[in-house]
Parts: sequence; C-alpha cells; structure tokens
Amino acid sequence: MMKITDTDTFMDENLIKRLDEKKKLLDSRRPLPADALKRLQNDMRIIHTYNSNAIEGNTLSLQETKLVLEEGMTIGGKSILEHLEVSGNGKAFDLLEDMAKNPIPITHAGVLTLHDLVTWGILKDHGIYRTTNVMITGAVKNPPDFSEVPILMGGMLDKVKKMKNHDVIIAAYLHHRFVEIHPFSDGNGRVARLLTNLYLMKKGYPPIVLNKEDRMRYYDFLRKADMGNLKPFTSMIAKAVIESLTIYLSIFGGEDELIPLKELAKDSPYSQDYLSLRARQGKLDAVKIGRVWHSTKKALAEYVNDK
Repeated sequence: MMKITDTDTFMDENLIKRLDEKKKLLDSRRPLPADALKRLQNDMRIIHTYNSNAIEGNTLSLQETKLVLEEGMTIGGKSILEHLEVSGNGKAFDLLEDMAKNPIPITHAGVLTLHDLVTWGILKDHGIYRTTNVMITGAVKNPPDFSEVPILMGGMLDKVKKMKNHDVIIAAYLHHRFVEIHPFSDGNGRVARLLTNLYLMKKGYPPIVLNKEDRMRYYDFLRKADMGNLKPFTSMIAKAVIESLTIYLSIFGGEDELIPLKELAKDSPYSQDYLSLRARQGKLDAVKIGRVWHSTKKALAEYVNDK
C-alpha cells in the first residue's frame, strides 16, 4: 500500500490555491440561501446518480434518471436492474447529508449501510463484505483475499482519521484505497464515489460529480494509483471539487454567475473555441452543463490577468 507524506507530491500547487480560495469564499457566505441550496442539492443528487451509474454501464439517460428519482416512473425498454441502480444510488445519496452532519468519522457500519442501499434488490449479499475472492479484468493487481477485507478496511478507515494531508488528497486516497481493497462482490465503484462525497461533505465541501465522459481517464488514473502514482487521480478529484464549488458559488449571481462561454467571449479578447479549449484543459475555471461550457466573469478576468 502506498504511503502519503507530502501534499506537493500528490496535488498541483495551483489547484490547491484555486480550491482553497473558492472554499474560503463559499464558507464566508454561509448560510447559503435555503431555497436555492435545496434546488442545487436535488440537481446534484440527480447528476451524481446518473453519472455514477453510467460509469458502470447503466444506459438510462439523465432525463430518464430524473424521472425515476422524482416521479418513480418506469422507463420502457430499460431493465429492472437499471431502475434499481438508480433508486438505490439516489437513496444512498439522500443519506449522505445526515451522515455528513454526524461528527463521528466514517465507520464500517456507514460503509455497509451505503452498500446496502446501493445494491438492495440487486445483490444477495447487499450490505455485506465479500466472502469470496474476485478478479478484475485489466487490473494491475487482483484484490486481496476476502478473509483480509475486514482488517484492511479497518486499517484504511483508521488511517483516514489520522492523516494530516489536504482534505482532497485524503478523499482521493480513500477512494483509491477502497477500490483497491474491493470489499464487496459488486457495487464498489458506486460506493467509492459516495464515500468520497461523504468524506468531503464532512469537511464542509459540496458533493462532487465524476462525469461519465471521463470514464476512461478515471480508470486509467486509478490504475496509475495502483502502481504508486496517486497524483493524476488526486488532480481529477481536485478539479471536480473546484467545479462543484464554482456551481455552489453561482447561487449568489453577480461576478460568480455561470454564463455560457459563447456569451463571455463577446467581451473578451478570446474566441469561444479558445476559451472552450482552456476550460477542457483546466486552465479556465469552467463547468460543463449539458454540452455547454459555462464560466464566470470573475474567472475570465483572473485568466486574462494571469496571461
């Protein structure tokens, strides 16, 4: 198992600076407007559930996921399994807010509860650590023997409590170490993404979304972490946190209002295509909503001033 000692080794300093500035600004504006916060949390619930399931191969669209979660609708042509994956992930996400308010660190019971909700009606061993060995196609190494899972999970949870690194580095470590142990027969990826959010929410961050479009990079970065290089995966988590903080700050409008790059480009020295490129590269703070990149007047001004 890798050792984590130095913040600079595992996350770019510029990412740390951007992330901490946004977190400090959001904290200064608490409490957030209740109605806007409720709408945003519901949106994040839908978007997280859709993307987390899609990463694992669920074919329900974002709109179909929304209908299942909000209306309890059955979508024609889609399997019962896919519907159960949506409802289970949605219920687990709903529980995160209450779990995040509990000052007690993440426990075995919390992990098992999330898995129980995610896989209820899908797996016979829902909410139970695996009792057989498994192999993962394409993995750098196979998960440990099932008999070691409880001890390894306990060691991971204890290490997370003691680590003194940046919160985002710890969240990335938690996510990777969890999938490395692979404590369940199935559903490990979904639970890992929920656990990452639980840890971040306990530290005062908004929930994050790992997008299905980044699925191949996500798996590639996890493989790199298996080989001892956690930095690419930590950067991915950090960028997702920055994006989420940007979305939450947009509640307040003004210079933090999210505006399509097409509109922002009109009052800037750069074209929409160039700004879109810099957004994809992570050089311009931006959020992709649907298929359209959005940023803020503040982010654009900071980018121009830094050039």
